[in-house]
Amino acid sequence: MSDTRRRVKVYTLNEDRQWDDRGTGHVSSAYVERLKGISLLVRAESDGSLLLESKISPNTAYQKQQDTLIVWSEAENYDLALSFQEKAGCDEIWEKICQVQGKDPALEITQDPIDESEEERFDEMPETSHLAELPPCELARLEEIADLVTSVLSSPIRREKLALALMSEGYIKKLLQLFRACEDLDNREGLHHLYEIVRGVLFLNKAALFEVMFSDDCIMDVVGCLEYDPALVQPKRHREFLTKTAKFKEVIPITDSELRQKIHQTYRVQYIQDIILPTPSVFEENFLSTLTSFIFFNKVEIVSMLQEDEKFLTEVFAQLTDEATEDSKRRELVNFFKEFCAFSQTLQPQNRDAFFKTLANLGILPALEIVMGMDDLQVRAAATDIFSYLVEFSPSLVREFVMQEPQQADDDVLLINVVIKQMICDSDPELGGAVQLMGLLRTLIDPENMLAPTNKTEKTEFLSFFYKYCMHVLTAPLLANTAEEPNERDSPEGSVKINPVCPGALRFMRRIIGLKDEYYNRYIIKGNLFEPVINALLDNGTRYNLLNSAIIELFEFIKVEDIKSLIAHIVDNFYKALESIEYVQTFKGLKGRYEQEKDRQTQRLSRMRLNASRYRRDARSLEDEEEMWFNEDEDEEDEGTVEKGRSDEDFPENYGKYMEDKKVKESDDKENLPKRTPTGSFKFTFSHSAGAANGSSGANSKPATSTSTTGPNGSTTKAATLPATPVVKTGLVGLVDYPDDEEEEEDEEEEDEDEQSARKRPRLGS
Repeated sequence: MSDTRRRVKVYTLNEDRQWDDRGTGHVSSAYVERLKGISLLVRAESDGSLLLESKISPNTAYQKQQDTLIVWSEAENYDLALSFQEKAGCDEIWEKICQVQGKDPALEITQDPIDESEEERFDEMPETSHLAELPPCELARLEEIADLVTSVLSSPIRREKLALALMSEGYIKKLLQLFRACEDLDNREGLHHLYEIVRGVLFLNKAALFEVMFSDDCIMDVVGCLEYDPALVQPKRHREFLTKTAKFKEVIPITDSELRQKIHQTYRVQYIQDIILPTPSVFEENFLSTLTSFIFFNKVEIVSMLQEDEKFLTEVFAQLTDEATEDSKRRELVNFFKEFCAFSQTLQPQNRDAFFKTLANLGILPALEIVMGMDDLQVRAAATDIFSYLVEFSPSLVREFVMQEPQQADDDVLLINVVIKQMICDSDPELGGAVQLMGLLRTLIDPENMLAPTNKTEKTEFLSFFYKYCMHVLTAPLLANTAEEPNERDSPEGSVKINPVCPGALRFMRRIIGLKDEYYNRYIIKGNLFEPVINALLDNGTRYNLLNSAIIELFEFIKVEDIKSLIAHIVDNFYKALESIEYVQTFKGLKGRYEQEKDRQTQRLSRMRLNASRYRRDARSLEDEEEMWFNEDEDEEDEGTVEKGRSDEDFPENYGKYMEDKKVKESDDKENLPKRTPTGSFKFTFSHSAGAANGSSGANSKPATSTSTTGPNGSTTKAATLPATPVVKTGLVGLVDYPDDEEEEEDEEEEDEDEQSARKRPRLGS
């Protein structure tokens, strides 16, 4: 939808009487079957989703404000507003609302919400009494006028009637003429009445009246009336402050007269609300909601007009970063940007996003890098406020700029290092600036807000950058205050004393370890940061104090949480120095954890080696397996039936026969030779049939069994045997003699070749 006339922003009033932005879209009016009536519909310009669906109720009071606003309440404490981009669009929708309610579009408000009793009284009134009867605007009638204005505030209908009367007769300007006359005559009584009158008119809460009262030719007289509070002995001097003290400074000439007038008006109205008017009572707190809205939408318009003037902003940045700019001028420019950013908080999210991106593209961060390093305290404070707006809006935007900065020879010129130095060197006794900067720095380095889906590597990249270029600046004061000094009083040998700042550094390290983040753990190990902690524990001796307890608790935490990388580092490097400490079981517990993990790793490694050997042992092809099976079968027929339990006295004859067969098949059986294990025992593998090789079993097959073989060092190794028919006894294999060393070396080389080929061929039965 390209019709900008119907382009609107939707706002709702929150509990703090502030307007919340609900989005931008295009408004239309249509009959909605579900609501049974003509309704206002606003669809988002981004995705077409429905931002607002509100039935135009005949009894709802709609207000038209400042030519581009329509405000109404749908329920108790639920106020809505539509801010139109163009006046024409606002007029079209206002006419539609008035058409549904049967009202004259010339009115600024359709009706006020009233209770039943009030409505009944209103119905009983004659039609000629729609306007309140105002006394003549004369000095002698000021008291009567004041009583009338203050008496209607409790009645919505009477407030509306009075507001219409004041607008229709040009009464406001007549009252302000009387003010000038009273002031010339020093008529204090009349001036006190005018204070009550003007204050009451403001509490009527009507935008149409505000447009008149806050115009250029009326606003200073309104402020003058509010100076003469009857409760004060002497009048305030608000006009003197606004005209002489609070001077408007154009850091860059503003050529748009409408923009200049809007800035003046907004400042003065804000001053009236915040300074002049007393804090409203519970009864009066809703009387100024329209005044709040008036200021809010003025700020939105100012920011939009300034942001659209690219020439103006470009010139401001050029002077801000120009080295030839005088300090006083630069101070004014920084204060301007501070107010500019404060006004931007009234923008809706997408517009605020565009606003800060515009500032970033124009170079706000390099400019802050310059001004935050200046000696002027006011400039630094204003620059810090601007920096806080940027960090709160988008920490990633600041991080991206920091990492793209050219790497200077001196790290101190980097923006984050400038922030750190300002934090450390804050001259304020209450450390107000330091606390603010500390919060901003914490936001920037907090890993929890570095999880943006658009940049997966932001956390790693920025933290690496920070540790490389900024950490030494941040920790410099800590290291300077924790340096070791000779203890001249207590130890003539010059031993090291415990610095009183050491427990502060220990708490910092404990906090880091408490995160249980391996990134930090690797950094601690790489820097050998446990060494000073352990030295402090040993130097503390047997004294039972805060330092001792804190260090013991640190190691206890590592043990309980089973932080394996730190446990291994501590035991490998420091256990000899700690094993003598027996008044707690912490360090023995660390050693136990270390041994347990070591055993688990050994077992895991053994399983991996076993799995690897199982993969390699089935390298022989299926044909070789079958040929060996039949060869063994023929040997068995020649030898005769062999009993299962062959005795030792049959061993020589059988052994000779076996060795002859072995020599014949030696080239085929290389893989069946027993291999030495690391412990010195021997490992045997058998594969007697093709069916066993591929994992199949016939109907008459029997379960596999295993035998144990004792090696030279007395260790026992189990080897699987395949049942089939009774063939070669595994007990004989355990007594087989082995070739000499030379043949063994040749066999090992051939085995290596076979193993390599086995990795390339698929395993049978797999």
